Amino acid sequence: MKVAIIAANGGMFDAYKVFNIATAAAATDAEVGIFFTFEGLNLIHKDAHKQLPLPQGKEHFQEGFKKANVPPVEELLSMAKDLNVKMIGCQMTMDVMSLDKDQFVEGIEVGGAAMFLSFAEDANVTLTF
Repeated sequence: MKVAIIAANGGMFDAYKVFNIATAAAATDAEVGIFFTFEGLNLIHKDAHKQLPLPQGKEHFQEGFKKANVPPVEELLSMAKDLNVKMIGCQMTMDVMSLDKDQFVEGIEVGGAAMFLSFAEDANVTLTF
């Protein structure tokens, strides 16, 4: 199976959606690729992924994550890397936002939409968050 995910949003809930699906799929031996664009780049930014915002009024979820033993985003990101999830930072978005590859976690690739489309063209599952 091949799973292609577009991460275009950069909040805490978005990170859990993206990395939960990606790691679950990769754990079942699926080939997984995530294309991070616009606010989604926060999920792989060295600093931003450690302080992702919860939607206003949803702060109580933080306690729920702890009670349910849900790993923190940083751990899910590490799991994704360990499971060989392909992570592509959008070159165009990085250029527009004046961001460099060294501002992101180690192990990501940088490429454009065409690079992701090449990966996703034969995906069994394609998701956008």
